[in-house]
Amino acid sequence: MQTDEHILRIGEVLRRTGLSRATLYRKIAKGTFPRQLSLSDNASGWHASEVSRWINNPMAYRAVAEPSG
Repeated sequence: MQTDEHILRIGEVLRRTGLSRATLYRKIAKGTFPRQLSLSDNASGWHASEVSRWINNPMAYRAVAEPSG
């Protein structure tokens, strides 16, 4: 099954989640919201599927740990 993954920018993430910008970044820091992807020096975004996963169950969401080294 192929999915049509796309990237959401900050405005769309805030609109879909209902979070404020400050709350969004607090949740990212705590690991309770997906981390953004760097798109360029001045742009970032989120995988739509990860944002949808958070929306479906925000209380149970835990970010996947980044591999070290």
